[in-house]
Amino acid sequence: MLRRWMLPILFLAVGLAAAARQVTKGLPGAAVTLLLIFLLAAALLSPLVFPRSVSAAEAQRRSETDGRPIVYWRPGCRYCLRLRTRLGLHAHRMHWVDIWRDPDGAAAVRAATGGDETVPTVVVAGEPHVNPDPRWVRAQLP
Repeated sequence: MLRRWMLPILFLAVGLAAAARQVTKGLPGAAVTLLLIFLLAAALLSPLVFPRSVSAAEAQRRSETDGRPIVYWRPGCRYCLRLRTRLGLHAHRMHWVDIWRDPDGAAAVRAATGGDETVPTVVVAGEPHVNPDPRWVRAQLP
């Protein structure tokens, strides 16, 4: 659980340190700006910007029922973040599995990618696609 939050916590700590340094220099405006930038980065790298994750088994069961794609992802992955932001409101039309929370999800990704945990891995109609183009993914949505 803590591993999922390490990068956002690190960005928050660095932002606080940088802001404190600017305050000691007598530059409160720069401190606020730096803190806001680091807070934004921490928020974007946190699991909070992703739809609620489900287990791999639940995602597969739901996908078989409704035909929606499954996205295997992990917090801090810039390619996952790129996919999430480019999908916009359409991201909620997919089933998201955090491979750091679900060992079965990590195993599914390793099986699809030949042994590594390359994410995002999107499964559409039972076919895995590693780091697909977000426009292609959006076109696959029912």
